[in-house]
Amino acid sequence: MTAAAPGGRVAAPLGWRVARLAQRRIETPTAQTLVLSVPGWPGHLPGQHVDVRLTAPDGYQAARSYSLAGPPDGDRIALTVQRVPDGEVSPYLTDAWAEGDPVEVRGPVGGWFVWRSEQTAPVLLVAGGSGVVPLMAMVRARRAAGSRAPFRLIYSVRTPADVIYADELRTRARDDFGLDVSYVYTREAPDGWRGEPHRIGLADVNTHGWPADLEPLCYVCGPTGFVETVADLLVGLGHPTRRVRTERFGPTG
Repeated sequence: MTAAAPGGRVAAPLGWRVARLAQRRIETPTAQTLVLSVPGWPGHLPGQHVDVRLTAPDGYQAARSYSLAGPPDGDRIALTVQRVPDGEVSPYLTDAWAEGDPVEVRGPVGGWFVWRSEQTAPVLLVAGGSGVVPLMAMVRARRAAGSRAPFRLIYSVRTPADVIYADELRTRARDDFGLDVSYVYTREAPDGWRGEPHRIGLADVNTHGWPADLEPLCYVCGPTGFVETVADLLVGLGHPTRRVRTERFGPTG
């Protein structure tokens, strides 16, 4: 297996590295950002992910993929993990993993669902739930690089309490020139929000996205059904399929 390294070059075949928990931040009642120290980390692009592997005392192993939540920071990487009830890996990472404890990571993985700071085209980010994680990495990388590429983020969540990175998004929407953030609430909306809770639809994408004639790059991440719906809406609005990049997640078995 190979991966795209920063600068577009192809990295060496991926191997497992020992990582240790360096810091933990609570994002929502069910999501946490975990900062890992990974000696020798080769760097990555926003939108890439890593595999995380746990090994039990009896030798049983379980591995899951998690998106990187920010741009490169030396030997440290950040993952935002949503706790899955009855899951094998996420409950350990969010509830039991202590600072200094090891896990194995492999990556970075992926070369299509990425944003590069030299890109200047408008960008539309559409997130469903924890699908905001790799898109937030792009928002953070844009700021770190001093990019002027205009960004729009449409973030669909169940309730205001489920908004991951809520405080940071509020600050960035206010302070980051060229970044616009809008929300779609599916179960419960905050006071003062116009409209009723609903699933994302044509009006949301048409109102808060970019017109197709501006040729934006579109990144869509979330559960499979959400991603398929949004991708179909974008294509229906005239966006070429080659400019609609998708990343999806679903139940693991």
